[in-house]
Amino acid sequence: MDKAEGIKPSGYFYTENGANMPLKPKVPCEHPDCPELVPVGQKYCDKHKPLHHEEQRSASDRGYNSKWRRESKKFLEIHPLCVRCLEKGIATPATVVDHIIPHRGDQELFWDRSNWQPLCKKCHDRKTMTEDKEVKYSY
Repeated sequence: MDKAEGIKPSGYFYTENGANMPLKPKVPCEHPDCPELVPVGQKYCDKHKPLHHEEQRSASDRGYNSKWRRESKKFLEIHPLCVRCLEKGIATPATVVDHIIPHRGDQELFWDRSNWQPLCKKCHDRKTMTEDKEVKYSY
């Protein structure tokens, strides 16, 4: 739209000379080695969005529903301590059921209890940010 009409495009502001500027600079696409820039709040460029479809779906759509909450609660009742903390000799209550191998939407792997481990939130966050961050891509 035109400045004279008094309507600004969403996400832009006008400078003194009337040029419209974005409110925030674009950020790099989070796909490894991608140089594309995307708007703030968007993780991936259009080329890489299809490769990260699991991140786009809600937790419920990825299988974390009432059945998961019930089964993970039972699992934590049987396995109440964080396995990572126990390895260090520290007894910390587990609050999260972690998938040892990230399931990436594979329902068989999602429900395989031998792929579950009890972790405290701190250990789960650390694991997710280090081990699980490297997504295995298929082309």
